[in-house]
Amino acid sequence: MAVRIRVKGVTVTYGSFRALSGASLEVGAGEILSLVGPNGSGKTTLLRVIDGVLRPRRGTVYLDGSSLRELPPREVARRMGMVPQRTPPAGMLTVFDFVLTGRRPYLNLLPSRQDEEKALEAMRKVGVLHLAERTLEGLSGGELQRVSIARALAGEPEVLLLDEPTSNLDPRYQVEILELLRDLRSRGLCLVMATHDLTHAYRISDKVVVLKEGRIFSAGSPQEVFRPEILSRVYGVRLRVLPEYRIVTPA
Repeated sequence: MAVRIRVKGVTVTYGSFRALSGASLEVGAGEILSLVGPNGSGKTTLLRVIDGVLRPRRGTVYLDGSSLRELPPREVARRMGMVPQRTPPAGMLTVFDFVLTGRRPYLNLLPSRQDEEKALEAMRKVGVLHLAERTLEGLSGGELQRVSIARALAGEPEVLLLDEPTSNLDPRYQVEILELLRDLRSRGLCLVMATHDLTHAYRISDKVVVLKEGRIFSAGSPQEVFRPEILSRVYGVRLRVLPEYRIVTPA
C-alpha cells in the first residue's frame, strides 16, 4: 500500500517548551492511524502539523511524497480535511450552509451548483441530509459530530484528520461514528485520529502511535502496542488488556 502521509523527524516548540520531539510516522490510503497518549502528550499538535496549519521547527510532513512546504496552501486544503474536537459557534447557521463552508478551497466568489451538490452528497454519505434546514444550535452532540465530518468531506479530501471524534458522546453515537469511520476507510480515505479512548483505538485502527511528553513511545499494530507493560509506563497506572475482546480497562 502506497504511503499517503509521511511525517519525518518533526519537532515543535512553543518558546522553551518542546511539544513534539523527532516524531515520525507513515499511513496509507484505506488505513486508520490512531494517536493516543495522556493529556499534553502532543496528539493535537501532531494533527495540526499534519494539517499544515502548524509549521514544525524541524522535520517535514509529506503528502504523497511531496513536502507540504512545496505545495500551495489551497491544494493542501483541498486534499486534507480536519474535524476539530469542538465545532466553533455558528449561531443560527443551517446545517446545509455550515457543510457548504467545507467547499471554501474550491470557491471563487459564490458557491456553484457543483459546490452545493458536493455538500449534499457529503451530508447524504454521513446520514445528516434530513437535518439540512436545522440550525447547528439545535443539534445533539452526535448529530453535530456527523455534521462536522460532513463539512470536512464536502471538500473531497484524500486525508481526514479527526481530533477526539467520539468524546462527550453517548454509546449509541460513539458506535455510529466508529461505523462511519470504518466506512470511510473502506472507500479509500486515509484517516488519522487523536483519541483518549484506548478501546476505540484498539478496535478501529490499522496502526497506533503512542505519545508521551512529545515523543513517540511506541508504534505499530494495535496488537503490538496495546500491551500492559507499554500502557502502564505511558499512563502511570495499571491497565488491563483483553486481546480477545480488543478492550483496554483499568486493572
